[in-house]
Amino acid sequence: MAGGLKNRAVFFRRWGLDILALPVVLMHVWLSLELRTLVDFWQQATPMPPRLQTSFVRELKPLELAPPPVKPVEQARSHSRRSAAPKVWQTEPLAAGPALQPLPAPAEVLNAEEVAPAPELALNEAQSDEVAPEWPPSTRLSYDLTGNYRGAVYGEAQVEWLRQGSHYQMHLDVSVGPSIAPLMVRRMSSDGFLDGAGIAPKRYDEDTRVVLSQRRRATVQFDLGQVTLADGRSEVAPAGVQDAASQFVQLTWLFLTGRETLRPGLVVEIPLALPRRQYRWRYEVIGQVELQTPMGPLNTWHLRPSALATGGDMTAEVWLAPSLQYLPVRLRIRQDAQTFVDLMLKSPALQAAADTSSH
Repeated sequence: MAGGLKNRAVFFRRWGLDILALPVVLMHVWLSLELRTLVDFWQQATPMPPRLQTSFVRELKPLELAPPPVKPVEQARSHSRRSAAPKVWQTEPLAAGPALQPLPAPAEVLNAEEVAPAPELALNEAQSDEVAPEWPPSTRLSYDLTGNYRGAVYGEAQVEWLRQGSHYQMHLDVSVGPSIAPLMVRRMSSDGFLDGAGIAPKRYDEDTRVVLSQRRRATVQFDLGQVTLADGRSEVAPAGVQDAASQFVQLTWLFLTGRETLRPGLVVEIPLALPRRQYRWRYEVIGQVELQTPMGPLNTWHLRPSALATGGDMTAEVWLAPSLQYLPVRLRIRQDAQTFVDLMLKSPALQAAADTSSH
């Protein structure tokens, strides 16, 4: 009898504690939902920057180009490159570096030395008049899309690189399904400025619409050595950080200007801020690949990340064509082994007249 009463007392005491804890749990759930709502509202309340306007007036024809010249100032810096490797751009044997990993907490990894501009980048900025970046004119690239998402998918995509003086925008628009009624539409947009270190993004937006699903927005903001990720977290950003869209033009600029020379085994490291976290992105140059396109066969260089991103972030491979100003002829964007899209250039690139207001 006494034992039964004791067991019942323990039972009610445990249930009483659980009942008392229930409001606390519900409060945490409510606060989490409210925080998510506030973040979504903040992203919806901050519209994407207005799109730069331009007119595309000519087709870009493939050219047989000599290797890009090394500028005199770059040659003068060759000794400093050997003595102190830059923090942002690193080239090393393919097997030497670790696999791609997310950046740990900023306080643990990023110190003042990493946040400050690397010596070479500071020299670039100081000599911006002498080492003027060279950029393609505003360009539109159109692609056929194939891929897999719970089965084969088809569609189309378009890349627009827009530039007015030192102001740039990069837009990647992907449409899956029939053009008149797409099943999924995603826009990835980067907005920022050009300087002696290349691309300096200020804002990245990702806008996704899926049939029978809620529209999703993700925004990453860059400001004075800080990056604010899509969930509102603010972290220290390393010098030269890029976003999911700007990274492709940064690669084009590196090879177009001769700051890096494509060769098998080259590894290019790019600090990358994706919507969920930061990475130290390592692109391996796999080798040359001839791609069959509507413009005829094109010789390209295949660059592939050393590892896949994690946590739902996307990984991109790229094939750059030296004869087309090192622009991407093919892109493969992968979320996991079973979810990816493959973009192949389907028509000649269109370009605006050369912008003479800025190199």
